[in-house]
Amino acid sequence: MTTVVYSVPAISCGHCTHTIETEVGELNGVQSVKAAIDTRKVEITFDAPATEETIKSLLAEINYPAEGLITL
Repeated sequence: MTTVVYSVPAISCGHCTHTIETEVGELNGVQSVKAAIDTRKVEITFDAPATEETIKSLLAEINYPAEGLITL
């Protein structure tokens, strides 16, 4: 299992967090998604077949592009 934290500056409201958590949470292999308005960060825990590439691609597709990986 892998956990990543991305900086997502486009997060500005509860609708944003809900959309990210719902859409990314539906990816096969994603175990949990936590998006935070105050820090504009998204923490995602996943296993195969999900990958960082598929997650980042989906975030960009739903208009919440990840601008960087935050080291835990």
